Amino acid sequence: MRILAIDTALPAVSACVLDGEALEAIALETLPMERGHAEAVVPLIQRVVTRTPGGFPSIGRVAVTVGPGSFTGIRIGLAAAQGVALVCKCDLVGVSTLSALASPLILDEADGIIGAAIDARHGHVFIAAFASDGRPIISPRRIGVHEALRALGSGPLRLVGSGAEALACEARLRGIATTSVDASIAPNILFVARLGLAANPALAPARPLYLKEPDVTLARGTTPTGEKLPAGALPG
Repeated sequence: MRILAIDTALPAVSACVLDGEALEAIALETLPMERGHAEAVVPLIQRVVTRTPGGFPSIGRVAVTVGPGSFTGIRIGLAAAQGVALVCKCDLVGVSTLSALASPLILDEADGIIGAAIDARHGHVFIAAFASDGRPIISPRRIGVHEALRALGSGPLRLVGSGAEALACEARLRGIATTSVDASIAPNILFVARLGLAANPALAPARPLYLKEPDVTLARGTTPTGEKLPAGALPG
């Protein structure tokens, strides 16, 4: 089966097409960016699929990152993925950004607890942790850096994500060993695709995983992306 993977949940816009059990993507593109995801994602998807033999009709599944991450970024990715899945008449599955960040470390099969952490600001991180064999240890949650390190235990730790350095600093203060620290700002889209291929559509719905309320207060009559709602769309 051929899968299209999409990620806009963090400071990057990425897409790739992967065929079955292949190790390398047929086509892949990633653009690091803090803003502008909405304008960038559809042209990027089109470029990636255009470089894929057979184009959109060859896509058998779509995978999209569902968070945690940017409130608006998650919604942008979901909307794009839903549109492609509708056009291609194929399954749509959701993939956690934390699982995608942790996947390369799990494949390394080295010793140590794997902590995937995304900077959630104000001294907090979005975190999930896994044993070296991939078994989940800490389910995705938003907690303070100090609490996260206590939950990770005595180490050794292997840390990845934009929150990894904050955890590593705290670990050094406490004398906890860290064997690797990878401060990647977004997951490798190839691993989003691989997780999407392995997912059961019935158990991996493409629903947002926010873990917290958005940091903005919306004006009445607008969507989270600032668009005006049509007259009569709001109750009362």
